[in-house]
Amino acid sequence: MSRVGKQPIEMPSDVTLTVGEDNLVTVKGPKGELSRTFSSDIKVELEGNTVTVTRPSDAKEHRALHGTTRALIANMVEGVSKGFERNLELVGVGYRAQKQGTKLVLNVGYSHPVEIEPETGIEIEVPSNTKISIKGIDKERVGALAANIRAVRSPEPYKGKGIRYEGEYVRRKEGKTGK
Repeated sequence: MSRVGKQPIEMPSDVTLTVGEDNLVTVKGPKGELSRTFSSDIKVELEGNTVTVTRPSDAKEHRALHGTTRALIANMVEGVSKGFERNLELVGVGYRAQKQGTKLVLNVGYSHPVEIEPETGIEIEVPSNTKISIKGIDKERVGALAANIRAVRSPEPYKGKGIRYEGEYVRRKEGKTGK
């Protein structure tokens, strides 16, 4: 049995979950609404304020879908109740971020500024010119946008310059030595 899949999901009082046709799960909460279609093999049941996910057999495909489905539903519930946030920091001389309207403008050592437009439902904040905060209710989209921003200038191992996640450890290497 899946260790993740067999755990029940506790629903907060201000969140509602509905299971529609073709296993369409819709979660509504104070921060918004998320919906996703899951495999028809996996059964999602709502009993009171707990959600359980069950699988029909121990086939390899069903075992894989079991834990994944449960984790995705738990992330949807957490997203509409609390929301998700990823923080990035810029390390490097002259590296800075600023917000122009909804766009994020990055100056990270290129000859031109890099502009990033967030998707709808995702909010970018710039508390200081070396910190970026990405907030939203969909964990997958928040993480994807954070990864795309980090990919603009990934941290390099020699000087440690670049865009990194908050608290990320960048393994440093020693440079060339003279004779």
